[in-house]
Amino acid sequence: MNEYASIKIIIADDCAIVREGIKSIIATTSDMTLTGEAGSGGEAIRLSRQTDYQVLLLDIALADKNGIEVLKQIKTENSAIQVLMFSHYREDQYAIRCLKAGASGYLNKNCAITELLTAIRQVAGGLKYIGPQLAQALANNLNQEHEDEPHKTLSDREFQTMTMIASGKSVSDIAKELSLSVKTISEYRSRILLKMKLRHNAELTHYAIKNQLVD
Repeated sequence: MNEYASIKIIIADDCAIVREGIKSIIATTSDMTLTGEAGSGGEAIRLSRQTDYQVLLLDIALADKNGIEVLKQIKTENSAIQVLMFSHYREDQYAIRCLKAGASGYLNKNCAITELLTAIRQVAGGLKYIGPQLAQALANNLNQEHEDEPHKTLSDREFQTMTMIASGKSVSDIAKELSLSVKTISEYRSRILLKMKLRHNAELTHYAIKNQLVD
């Protein structure tokens, strides 16, 4: 790490390989330094209270907590922290939710190294960052009304559960992946169907595919 680097960064991702890759990139970048890393949402929150840093690179799909929940808690405790969400989910699935929750930017994990570094520098400077794909999606939808779309009424956790169901995962699979009980996921599913006025998983899946919420 470069002790003279001006941008101090924390990484929060439950994949050790991803963390190592980003650490290697930062180690060769003269204006950045890594001041901490976390493998879970809980660790990220604890680390954010104990470490001097400017930018948090935060994954959405953490094993113990939803990244958006972690984002909201960290921003509540320290609004000056710049949080750059980093995820394999498509931009049009989660980016707007993240930005509304207080994120400074959103990056897909398939982005180029140069885009990652650009995004970190931009949010460290107090600006927002969105990639070209999301910018294009936003431009394409400027004249469309989305506020009445049923999935917009879902909470972040409900939206996550909905996309996982639509991707073909069972309630038990989702419960295991999110470290929640089967009963809790079943309750989420019931609320999702009620809010979206759908009858069963098949209709939910059809809706998600039609609205391009899943691949």
